Amino acid sequence: MKKNVLIIGAGGVAHVAAHKAAMNNDVLGDICIASRTQSKCDDIIASIQRKGHLKDSSKQLYSRQINALDIPATVKLIQETNSEIVINLGQAFLNMSILEACIEAGVAYIDTAIHEDPDKVCETPPWYANYEWKRKDRCAEKGITAILGAGFDPGVVNAYCALAVKRYFDKIETIDILDVNAGSHGKYFATNFDPEINFREFIKVWTWIDRQWKEYPTHSVKRVWDFPVTGPCPVYLNGHDELHSLSKNIDADSIRFWMGFGDHYINVFTVLRTLGFLNHLPVKLSDGQEVVPLKVVKALLPDPMTLAPNYTGNTCIGNFVKGMKDGKPREVFIYQVSDHKAAYEEVESQGISYTAGVPPVAAAMLIADGTWDSRTMVNVEELDPEPFIAILDRIGLPTEVKEIEPGSAASFNGTVRDLAIELAESTATVTVSAANPMIAVAPKPR
Repeated sequence: MKKNVLIIGAGGVAHVAAHKAAMNNDVLGDICIASRTQSKCDDIIASIQRKGHLKDSSKQLYSRQINALDIPATVKLIQETNSEIVINLGQAFLNMSILEACIEAGVAYIDTAIHEDPDKVCETPPWYANYEWKRKDRCAEKGITAILGAGFDPGVVNAYCALAVKRYFDKIETIDILDVNAGSHGKYFATNFDPEINFREFIKVWTWIDRQWKEYPTHSVKRVWDFPVTGPCPVYLNGHDELHSLSKNIDADSIRFWMGFGDHYINVFTVLRTLGFLNHLPVKLSDGQEVVPLKVVKALLPDPMTLAPNYTGNTCIGNFVKGMKDGKPREVFIYQVSDHKAAYEEVESQGISYTAGVPPVAAAMLIADGTWDSRTMVNVEELDPEPFIAILDRIGLPTEVKEIEPGSAASFNGTVRDLAIELAESTATVTVSAANPMIAVAPKPR
């Protein structure tokens, strides 16, 4: 049994995770929230107290200040707080420092994304091999549990892949991971999580097709699919963290990731990128000062946490899996739907942060009771998915499974055709007005 949790980070995902950890502190023990800015941690604690979410009042809930790039300081904090499980919910730039601190301190580690080098974007895949997997042998030698990518995507969708293997298919041919947000936050433009990470994520498209890595231009391959609850939504082929471990651990011909984008997002993204505002490297101004354009854009956009009070609508994230079962073709959509308004009412968060913040707490609970205490480094799909999904069902992210008639109109076709054909069908048409910019985000008549 492991107990006492250190949550590193104080953004939207950490906010949700802290709430859920407090609601399950009878299992997890004391909870410390630590970040570079301690006042943000205190704001999360105040939210937990407002909602009365500290289940066992005899357990501690407190904050600390930490620069998580400082490995000795992080080791010291782990030891001072008697934490046996660390949930890393800071920026992906911190992963290797926090992982190293956990190995040195001898405690369990959980994160929700692959490490990123600030000076590199969309490196040669598989990205895990460039960073976290290089510590795998040390974790095994020291008996350190390190669960990588335990958010929703990556995370829950990885568990859905493992569930498909375990329960629904004898042979898997293709997996299409579909992620749409059909909600509305009422802002002209905003990203649902850290803008810097968001934009870096979509600079290149690396995808796993016919058992090899293939690269495509961003937003060049589009599909429209009728999702449960959210209805017909456009999705675009994208690269994403989970592909970099699923390509290794799941036996399938193709594993692709599709994310929903409206025309307005694509318009703003394309203009920013074309003008150089998404550049992640410093540029020199005429006065000699250096700035990073992407960080300037981040500073100008709304903080994703501020979107929560007025957010409405739903998210839908799931895996469309095709293959064979008992000698017959089978298609299954394994998915989860979350409601922005319900997330705010429960934990004062928006739905994107909610879907990402609940799973690492479920993973921590499984480490705490020994079920997922692997004593080595693993990605989520390498673990038994059923206990994980069972906890998620109970603490806020219920899973649904929908059988699809193979080859029917309800099927999802993720096969990528000739690029010229795909480009011709992926064009975004945007209506704008200089006099009233909000016209660009007005609902279109159906």
